[in-house]
Amino acid sequence: MAGADIRQVVEEAPAKINLSLRVMGRRTDGYHELQSLVVFAHCGDRVMAEPADELTLVMRGPFAAALAGDPDNLVLHAARLLRERTGVKAGARLALEKNLPVASGIGGGSADAAATLRALVRLWGTDPGAAALREMALSLGADVPVCLDARPAMMSGIGEKIVRLATLPRFHLVLVNPGIALSTAEVFRGLSAPLLEGMPVAPTVPTFATLDELAAWLVGAANDLEAPARRLAPEVGTVLAALEASGECRLARMSGSGTTCFGVYAREMAARAAAATIAQAHPDWWTVACGVSDCG
Repeated sequence: MAGADIRQVVEEAPAKINLSLRVMGRRTDGYHELQSLVVFAHCGDRVMAEPADELTLVMRGPFAAALAGDPDNLVLHAARLLRERTGVKAGARLALEKNLPVASGIGGGSADAAATLRALVRLWGTDPGAAALREMALSLGADVPVCLDARPAMMSGIGEKIVRLATLPRFHLVLVNPGIALSTAEVFRGLSAPLLEGMPVAPTVPTFATLDELAAWLVGAANDLEAPARRLAPEVGTVLAALEASGECRLARMSGSGTTCFGVYAREMAARAAAATIAQAHPDWWTVACGVSDCG
């Protein structure tokens, strides 16, 4: 087999941040039509794969315990799906380093599944083709396709329509999670989105020459899930207030279905200072300052 001489493959699974998230309405099949500008942070989980006869998974890292009750998670689902669709007979010894909070609105599980697909394509030396890989990703979850290629993108539909952005102006993020998990389904139920009468027009893909232009656009492109998430977890408001009060924060917003929030900063030093201040005031929160892929 082409990949038989590979001893270990490592793939990063970066956090997916919804800079904006508009819910256009509810479809007749129960899914919601979305429009979202997403970026990928320089922090995340990590998937490692080694040759083996069977498919196995071990989990480690600061948030591994949160997945202990679900040993048959998306990583194994992705591995089994790829093996089934490609006819590969080999197994793999998989390890998931879980550095991101679980059920926190930053696509950790989706990123893990995408990283698993990428890792095993390399380990097994198989090539299902880009279209087949995207189809497998979508069958694993609506957010998995955009995580296959962790670059800025405008997502629409249920997440399957993806247009990559050539570049974004450079900026830095502070990510903060208060340690509360939210069910995506429960947050959407709290939104009570109206039934769509027709399919929405495809979003215009924006271009931004400066951070000022990006920040101005984001002001008019909110996260529609923030209000129902705050009703379920009022701590989201506390996190947003802490970010807004930090020095040089250009915008504070919740990502995805929550509860992780982010602040946008022009300078890396300002982001690091804000993260340090918030972490000192709230040592029980998960707080990290990081850059953004393909910006600048």
